[in-house]
Amino acid sequence: MDLTLLYRGPLASCDYDCPYCPFAKRRDSTEQLRADRAALERFTEWAGAQTEDRLSILFTPWGEGLVRSWYRRALVELSHRPHVRRVAVQTNLSCRTEWLADADPGTLALWCTYHPGQTPYDRFLAKCRDLAARGIRYSVGIVGLADHLDAARRLRADLPDHVYLWVNAAEGHTYTDAEAGLWTDLDPLFPYSRTPHASAGLPCRTGESVVSVDGAGTVRRCHFVPAPLGNLYDGSYRAALRPRACPLAVCDCHIGYVHLETLPLYDVFAGGVLERVPASPPTVPG
Repeated sequence: MDLTLLYRGPLASCDYDCPYCPFAKRRDSTEQLRADRAALERFTEWAGAQTEDRLSILFTPWGEGLVRSWYRRALVELSHRPHVRRVAVQTNLSCRTEWLADADPGTLALWCTYHPGQTPYDRFLAKCRDLAARGIRYSVGIVGLADHLDAARRLRADLPDHVYLWVNAAEGHTYTDAEAGLWTDLDPLFPYSRTPHASAGLPCRTGESVVSVDGAGTVRRCHFVPAPLGNLYDGSYRAALRPRACPLAVCDCHIGYVHLETLPLYDVFAGGVLERVPASPPTVPG
């Protein structure tokens, strides 16, 4: 079975305090961190044992995972499993990068977000260049707020041409055509993020070949549909896997709408869906 898993454990703490993020500077207690570590180690052991499947895994923690040693270990370990096609994580890239020397760069990838005001620009750029030197696949993105535009332009100028710079529409923000045009100049795929996608009744890969998993092993079709399909560890979720239409009115997050079968994004990101790396230089959707 080819299966993509979006894992989100209990971790909710972050080392940044972005004003547009509800999880900024949240502190997890020692007990919460221990629970997150135990949950991740259980998931990693399970994934490593699924040798009859072909797995693609994206870690999408509410907080910043790579500042925690157990996330770095999980990525390294899973990157060397022959049945793991890709293992990736969403990260602010605040962690050190030396640990990547132990990973398989053919399997591991990073989805990086730059947050102006939270880290010096030169420090973030240096880490991006280090990823490139190590042969790590990665994308870099930014939230499309007006006061981020200059930083985004600077990033686009300084990053290697092959590195995709994506722009996420700011939550709750409405863009004029002129504003959207400025962001589309930097990210030709910004129109997909600009407005939520009507999704009710449309076919989606989630619940069939893509699932969401929480720290307890509860499997759902995606992060945004709460109905459980079963449990990962007792295998009960497998009988529930089948084609499904989206039950929600709209889908407004990339990790959700990228799986809609009515959008061409599996072709756009062929080979790089999890790390948000396009197969070729992107063009504005027609």
